[in-house]
Amino acid sequence: MKNNFGTNISWTLFGESHGPAIGITLDGLPAGFKVDMEQIESDMDKRKATGKISTQRHEADEVHIISGMYNGYTTGTALTIVIENQNTKSKDYSAFHGRLRPGHADFTAFEKYNGYQDYRGGGHFSGRLTACIVAAGSICRQILKSQGIVIGSHIESLYTLSDIPFSKDYTVLEKQIQEVNDKNFAVLDNQVKNQMIQEIEKAAAEGDSLGGVLETAVIGLPAGLGEPFFDSVESILSHLIFSVPAVKGVSFGEGFGFAKLKGSQANDAFRFNDKIETKTNHNAGINGGITNGMPILIHTCIKPTPSIFKTQESVDYLSKENVDLKIQGRHDPCILHRARIVVDSVVAFGLLDLYMSRLAIKPLQGDFE
Repeated sequence: MKNNFGTNISWTLFGESHGPAIGITLDGLPAGFKVDMEQIESDMDKRKATGKISTQRHEADEVHIISGMYNGYTTGTALTIVIENQNTKSKDYSAFHGRLRPGHADFTAFEKYNGYQDYRGGGHFSGRLTACIVAAGSICRQILKSQGIVIGSHIESLYTLSDIPFSKDYTVLEKQIQEVNDKNFAVLDNQVKNQMIQEIEKAAAEGDSLGGVLETAVIGLPAGLGEPFFDSVESILSHLIFSVPAVKGVSFGEGFGFAKLKGSQANDAFRFNDKIETKTNHNAGINGGITNGMPILIHTCIKPTPSIFKTQESVDYLSKENVDLKIQGRHDPCILHRARIVVDSVVAFGLLDLYMSRLAIKPLQGDFE
């Protein structure tokens, strides 16, 4: 099993959903950055389960940094975060051991780990581990923000409902990112927010679940980050975003919309206005795998939560018999509103990893002493 990722900086994820704790280690962070613990707590709150639209498993998610930070500043050594699991109900899973939940990793886990995997709550496959990613990602976002780079996501669509899209106007976009970053349910249209919540509650009452699309924007990136081909900005960010449980699609800018355009429509014309920029941004701030200084725009498709309370056809892996399965436990009818901060976090890590390559020619500036 490979649980680490990164080049200039790296992170290693550990723990299981129903184990004593989960955690993550960030290695390669610069020394001397003041970590805002209140910002970490705020970001963790955005991922927490709330009300009828989330799982009823409520965890305190208190972040413990046990190494790599002293007197509030990064030390430059490996920074390790640990979050305790305090509200587990493993008995909800014991009766279903061997029964393969449709849409989950139960079958593939058996095939890969020969039955030795911790199946409780999905074990290491669980979205529970994204709590660690959010905590570590918060630190990455703070470092990026000190360099003028800001990230924000909103629920672009949920089931059949759509939010206002991010603006193509840079000034408006900057305000929109700030607006959604201040919200726990990240939409720009408050009227559609109520409709989305009602739709989630309706699906929950029916024992079903919903998915949708997140739109992520990044502003303030300099031109020149990334590599052609294998370490392109798109390939690095896609790799990380697809690592988030339930993600089934990622696109940049016009994405699949390019298929319906001519080259004369798809190209972004260049102009000089105090600096070189493009008139449009169909290519989402990336040319040849390298940032061009325009905003990066990403669309992430999140599938409906596979844990639903309806009877489904399945197989008992141990007895090799066909069975009908109706799961129990505490599950999200929709994870879009919680996943948005997770996507922000993996994007932040990927961009910081790319940005750190600039250290060879230009040190980080800002909250460093």
